[in-house]
Amino acid sequence: MPTAVPVRKYRSAGGVVKKSGSNQVLVLVRPNRLGPDGRTEVRLPKGHIESGETVEQAALREVREEAGLAGLEIVADLGHQRVEFEWQGVQYARDEFYYLMVTTSETQTRLPETQFERWWLPWTEALARLTFEAEREWVRRARTADRDVAG
Repeated sequence: MPTAVPVRKYRSAGGVVKKSGSNQVLVLVRPNRLGPDGRTEVRLPKGHIESGETVEQAALREVREEAGLAGLEIVADLGHQRVEFEWQGVQYARDEFYYLMVTTSETQTRLPETQFERWWLPWTEALARLTFEAEREWVRRARTADRDVAG
C-alpha cells in the first residue's frame, strides 16, 4: 500500500518592488542555487508570515530582510494564489500574498541575507529571468497594477 506524502501548508507574503521613477523591478539572484531549468535561480522577495503579523507587515519585513531595502511603500494589493510543489520528498501548499511596492528613498542597506544578489531589471527582462512561473504571474499582475496606479 502506498504511503501518503506529507503535506505542509503555510502562508507567505512578498513584494514586486519597482524603483521609483523608473521602469525597473527588483529580482533576487541566488548564485549558489540552480532552478529546475539548470540556470541560476532568480526569485522575488517573500517569506513566511510570522505569528502576530499582518500580511502587509510580513511582506514589507521580508523585502527589507531579503533585499536590504529600507524605504518602501505598498501601492497595490496583487492578490493571492496557492502554489503547490514537492521538495525533498515533502509536498507543500503555500498560500502567497503579494503587493506592488515602490521605493520611497534611495536608502539601501547591505544585503543581510548573503545568499542573494539584488538586481534591478526592466519589466520584460525580469519576466524572462524569473525561475518560477508563479513569480512571473506576480510580475504580470504588478505591471498591470502599476499602469493603473500611474493612471
